[in-house]
Amino acid sequence: MSNASPTGRAISFDRPRANSNNKERAAMKQLHRTVAASLGMLMTTFLVSAQAKEAIIKLQVEGQTIVGTMVTPDDVTNPPVILMLHGFTGSRNEWSSEAVKEGLFGRAAPVLARNGIASLRIDFRGSGESEGKFEDMTVETEITDAQAGLDFLSTNDSVDGKRISLMGMSLGGAVTTAVAGRTKTPLKSVVLWNPGINLPAAFISIFGEKQMAEAVTAGDKVYPAKRVGDGKEIPLKGRFFESLYAVQPAGEISRYKGPLFLAVGTRDSIVFPQPVLAKSLLAYHDGPEELWAEPVDHGFGVEQSAKTVDKLILATVTFLKSNGE
Repeated sequence: MSNASPTGRAISFDRPRANSNNKERAAMKQLHRTVAASLGMLMTTFLVSAQAKEAIIKLQVEGQTIVGTMVTPDDVTNPPVILMLHGFTGSRNEWSSEAVKEGLFGRAAPVLARNGIASLRIDFRGSGESEGKFEDMTVETEITDAQAGLDFLSTNDSVDGKRISLMGMSLGGAVTTAVAGRTKTPLKSVVLWNPGINLPAAFISIFGEKQMAEAVTAGDKVYPAKRVGDGKEIPLKGRFFESLYAVQPAGEISRYKGPLFLAVGTRDSIVFPQPVLAKSLLAYHDGPEELWAEPVDHGFGVEQSAKTVDKLILATVTFLKSNGE
């Protein structure tokens, strides 16, 4: 499927066609390993298509290893790059389903690359393949992890360290607002997908009022919070629940003056009501902005189909090409 952007530029979602050249097919399967000493980074690189290279990145943050996936266009020198931050209990590929098996971020990365934009998606400490215990995670530790990702990109020779954008989904979106407002790393643009806007309210919808009231007093002890609905236990320390009140996305984004793309689902049952909350966040942002809304849930309909997900990726790419280059 091929879609045209508002500017008339075609942005393709087609998967790369198989290359009939035996040497090229062999090259696409070959694994290359390199070790870089700077930033304690280990990188495993391989070709994912004729248009992109994928690398496994390992960064050291406060004595622990963060694992990420970096995708760079194969035919672009020093491309712009975007750092992608996942949501609560997620991992760097973001929400996956039968319809979107590669995950929201995993699906977006090659589309970005085919449009000349590199990406780095990371597992926060305690999530995915990164080191650390999930119970030790707070909003502030995720802010620290994100800044480490920006530090890496700003000094990496494979991308343009002066053309960095930042993107986050759900809790990762709230983290993105804080990083955008606090970082000294210049950002070309910021993208938010269904970001946490009122964090205490969002987590009350996840855990309920009683558990939230108890958990916030637990301090350094683990509170065995159970998710409303399925009753799944998600052990977290009281410090995490405290951090939900300490980080205010509206106040954080008020310090960021650059271009902002905010995408929301008007049927989101976690961050709601929408688009009312989205507009309240934008009221605190002083700069160019775009609000994108569709009648879908918190995962942009990922459990049902890839239709809205692909529309969102297209809109994000169009925004980045207009503001991140």
